[in-house]
Amino acid sequence: MDTRSKILTHAGVEQLSGPWTLVTGYFDPLRAAHARELQQVRDRTSGRRLMVAVLTHAREVLDVGARAELVAALRVVDYVVTVDHEDLDAFIERLRAAEVVRLERADLDRTRQLIADAQRSQNR
Repeated sequence: MDTRSKILTHAGVEQLSGPWTLVTGYFDPLRAAHARELQQVRDRTSGRRLMVAVLTHAREVLDVGARAELVAALRVVDYVVTVDHEDLDAFIERLRAAEVVRLERADLDRTRQLIADAQRSQNR
């Protein structure tokens, strides 16, 4: 299966019917912790489809399209959409998801930790 077919445009999202659980985050880079969190959300919200909004941000390691493809490759994810960070609140309002799980802060914390770990290993 070409998992890129799970990546929708905003117009494609508006044509789908719910109920949805929406998970938002940067997924930059995608890590095992993301897969575990998405599986936990799926397990807790059985019966609802899982849509992931991959957000843009200023200090991207991977571009948003590459991150969307990586997230779409996860079996637990039904659909992926890319969203400009500044447009997220309006997107959430239009989608009318049954539940929204926001991972942006955790993603930024993980990235800071990853950078700190890399710097420490270089200084050894």
